[in-house]
Amino acid sequence: MPNYITPAGYKRLTQEYDQLLKVERPRVTAEVSYAASLGDRSENAEYIYGKRRLREIDSRLRFLKKRIESAEVVDPAQVPTDRVRFGTTVVVEDEDGHRQPYQVVGADEVDVKAGRISYSSPLGRALLGKEQGDEVEVRAPGGTRTLFIVSTGSPGS
Repeated sequence: MPNYITPAGYKRLTQEYDQLLKVERPRVTAEVSYAASLGDRSENAEYIYGKRRLREIDSRLRFLKKRIESAEVVDPAQVPTDRVRFGTTVVVEDEDGHRQPYQVVGADEVDVKAGRISYSSPLGRALLGKEQGDEVEVRAPGGTRTLFIVSTGSPGS
């Protein structure tokens, strides 16, 4: 499955990678070196914690590097808005008349509270390819919900 991502999401990934690599890792490395210079490492909490934090940073850096290398950047401004596609914003209405906007994004950008859902989530998969006026049944862990597509458009529209 491709790793689709918006330009903003790609920027966030690369900024996190750079922050960890150029700021956080050197700072923790210096702390570990200082803690090691204090002597007995077996009972040195700062040393033990620092080494653990370095492993976490290195693990996150490897993960981010893979995600960045496999990223396929899709600019939502270049995506047609006649149907729900990656990057588009869709407003749905549930059976109770409650309206909710969602932007369909990649897995690295998901933030449900901000209305960003993955194209591979149950809701994202149900919405893809649909257009304004369509009714969509979404099978989710909480049960099946019927949603009505009020509008589709680019982010911020």
